[in-house]
Amino acid sequence: MKKDAQEISAVERRIIYELGGDLSDGARPFADLGKKVGLSEAETVAAIQGLNARGLLRRFGATLRHQRTGFKANAMVAWKVPDDQIETAGRTLAEFPEVTHCYQRKTVPGWDRNLYTMIHAASDEDCYALAEKMAQKAGLNDYELLFSHEELKKTSMRYFR
Repeated sequence: MKKDAQEISAVERRIIYELGGDLSDGARPFADLGKKVGLSEAETVAAIQGLNARGLLRRFGATLRHQRTGFKANAMVAWKVPDDQIETAGRTLAEFPEVTHCYQRKTVPGWDRNLYTMIHAASDEDCYALAEKMAQKAGLNDYELLFSHEELKKTSMRYFR
């Protein structure tokens, strides 16, 4: 077994699988999840807390359908950042609340962008203004906005099918 690998029980696998989907919108979503895996609400919450304490559950979040809330535009901003500034620039850009993803990637021939941020705003114009504000704060000036035109798929990763 890999040095940092941990044993995951069958019920933990079921919980992880269920957490990859939608929680019920009932008054007690963890009780509902518990019924699916054969646990009480308290046992389900304790198991989730245990996964978190062991470092197996990194985060727990909700997916907002941003188009329905007024965020009609989003763009991947592809930045060209000197290698010795990538860590600082990434942290600075990630601080913006409009940024939902921030990744460093290797460059490839013909494409010299190495840092990417996904931003969300009410309009394309607002995305451009936000990217300019981000560039000024991070001290960057070489970037491109790649706008999304249609969402073809958006799902959470499902583990342990």
